[in-house]
Amino acid sequence: MSPQASGSEVLQIDDLAVTFATDGGDVKAVDGVSLSVRSGEVLAIVGESGSGKTVTAKTILGLLPETATTSGVVLVDGDNVIEVSRARLREIRGAGAAMVFQEPSTALNPVFTVGWQIAEGIRAHEKISAKEARARAIDIMTRVGIPDAEHRVDYYPHQFSGGQKQRIVIAMALVLNPEIIVADEPTTALDVTVQAEILDLLRRCRDEFNAAIVLITHNMGVVADLADRVAVMYQGKLVEEADSVTLFNSPQDEYTKRLLAAVPFIGAGTAKTRERAKERAEAGPGTTVVKAEGLEIEYPGRLGKAAFRAVDGVSFEIAAGEVLGLVGESGSGKTTIGRAIAGLTRVTGGSLNVLGHEMLGFREGDFRPIRHDIGFVFQDPATSFNPLQTIAECVAEPLIVHGKAPDAAEARGKVDELLEAVQLPRSFGDRFPHELSGGQRQRASLARAIALQPKLLIADEPTSALDVSVQLKVLELFAEIQKQFGFAALFISHDLAVVDMLADRIAVLYHGKLVEEGIGEDVLVAPKHPYTQRLLASLPVPDPVKQAAKRKELDRIRGLEREGVLSEAE
Repeated sequence: MSPQASGSEVLQIDDLAVTFATDGGDVKAVDGVSLSVRSGEVLAIVGESGSGKTVTAKTILGLLPETATTSGVVLVDGDNVIEVSRARLREIRGAGAAMVFQEPSTALNPVFTVGWQIAEGIRAHEKISAKEARARAIDIMTRVGIPDAEHRVDYYPHQFSGGQKQRIVIAMALVLNPEIIVADEPTTALDVTVQAEILDLLRRCRDEFNAAIVLITHNMGVVADLADRVAVMYQGKLVEEADSVTLFNSPQDEYTKRLLAAVPFIGAGTAKTRERAKERAEAGPGTTVVKAEGLEIEYPGRLGKAAFRAVDGVSFEIAAGEVLGLVGESGSGKTTIGRAIAGLTRVTGGSLNVLGHEMLGFREGDFRPIRHDIGFVFQDPATSFNPLQTIAECVAEPLIVHGKAPDAAEARGKVDELLEAVQLPRSFGDRFPHELSGGQRQRASLARAIALQPKLLIADEPTSALDVSVQLKVLELFAEIQKQFGFAALFISHDLAVVDMLADRIAVLYHGKLVEEGIGEDVLVAPKHPYTQRLLASLPVPDPVKQAAKRKELDRIRGLEREGVLSEAE
């Protein structure tokens, strides 16, 4: 526990209950929750979607909609935020408690500079000149690690990377030196390396600003890395609370035990990988489905800028029935390769053969007959489904497009079979995408991808936004479906533990180059390239003691990077 955590109590929640009025009747989201946080302490609230953790967090800042009915006590800065006036609530927000939202792209206004948005919070609470507000914005941007803050204070949100945008949002939360920071899934969509940097920043917020942090997350590795205490919620109730070491080493509640058991970890897939490798060796070499040799993909420059090479001389193969895991941080080229295999991005050099078809200089008319042999599972099914169509109509779409069925009604029998294959009731076909949970939508997305019984399936970050318990079910389903249908798969992810569970082989990309390839036992247990070592050191593990040791290892590797060891090894 941090030394400051013994400070004064800055948040007190007593018997909190929150009920939402809906067309189907009242829904109790939070039921009798009591919590407290001291200055300099990190309290993690964990649980799967629908557990009430985010609703509890939003209550701290009075951010619930008008449909919510709230009772109990939530004391912030000496006031019960449930009962205070709107004017007093505005004073508390920012100065007493501040929020770091899950998705910085939606939290930041795209038409204003980040400096203006940081200064706006200062001006709302203090009488200060524009020059002074700008200076404070530059100072806080520098303190959260934004390079060249004097110039970048005038940049717009789209000019920052995902990790930098999250730093900007944290800067906005810190600028008024609040007593409490509520961080709602602050690292969910970030690569493990960027995630490690954000966790370091939050740790500094606790130590340097003496701020209390309420961390909302489903990532148990993040909890082990940062939290002093952990509160576990299930169906609106608080089922367990303990310090992080005690909770991870000796969980008491059955739900907590299931939650921890669902967390993927490096080495979990070693036995499966060996078994699959033995089976493939006995079966002999299979047909090559994808073969890349010296693959190059460039995006043309604009406004006089040079072309950007996203993929640089990459070579790999995927055999029939094999799962290749492709890992690397954002910008490494992994999604570009997936899109090139699907014919969605042009190959500019080398060779890429997909199902016997050369993709360098291909014509759409020649490739169209092969498209029905390629399935695609997108990262966010909520945006890949048509919100105006039912799930059955969405799943039937490939069958209709490729002439396997005249319309959705005729395809319904096949659709029902597909839904059952991905363990969804047939009746779910009559629902719309927004009526399904995240895990259910991803199952439906998988059903659509296998509708034409493809020979190759491309899965691009299909589980990154799912809770660990839901993620485990989807991964187990993916493995089961892959074994049943026998398709080859390219599984793209930044989560090494997830890839370890599924992949026969793992390929690591760094700045468009393939730096390491092999079975999980070699790549993840005994990595040779410094970049792979940094990826593994950046991945938090659900054990506070082991995670503390990993943090030291990551600091050592970062030190080597600063000395130029990584760049020399490329």
